[in-house]
Amino acid sequence: MLVPTIIMAALAIVLVVIGHRRGGGSEIQGLKFAFVLLAEMLPLLVFALIVAGMIQVLVPKELLARWVGAESGMRGILLGTVAGGLSPGGPYVNLPLAAGLMQAGASVGTMVAFLTGWSLWAVSRLPMEVGLLGWKLTAIRVAATFFFPPIAGLLAQRLFGGVRVF
Repeated sequence: MLVPTIIMAALAIVLVVIGHRRGGGSEIQGLKFAFVLLAEMLPLLVFALIVAGMIQVLVPKELLARWVGAESGMRGILLGTVAGGLSPGGPYVNLPLAAGLMQAGASVGTMVAFLTGWSLWAVSRLPMEVGLLGWKLTAIRVAATFFFPPIAGLLAQRLFGGVRVF
């Protein structure tokens, strides 16, 4: 976590300096937008991290291993795919949740399937997608991406199943 934090801090500092040199108070305006976004997202992020932490201590390791661990095989990958597709939250919810599950013993394949299902299927997004893009384009997109989450999970499990992520 340290390297990404350092990179993001350096990028933020460079952008603030560029804004300051540009003049017109753009760095102040950018920082104001940042703090408004922080105020909106911070509660969601805090609760998502609490959920991720509580999963690690409340869900028995044996149960987690049976359902989404390396021993769960295809069942875990399909469960991860469906759970990801049905998950209503954005990245501030699902990324800490996936990290918490990984630390608690979920397999790489299951979490890749979960995150791929979340990003590609996004069942909660379908009504807006149909409303904006129409049912034909939405149906084509869903059909074209339908098999990717389990395939990604199987591939990740096959290639990286023995890799310790956390």
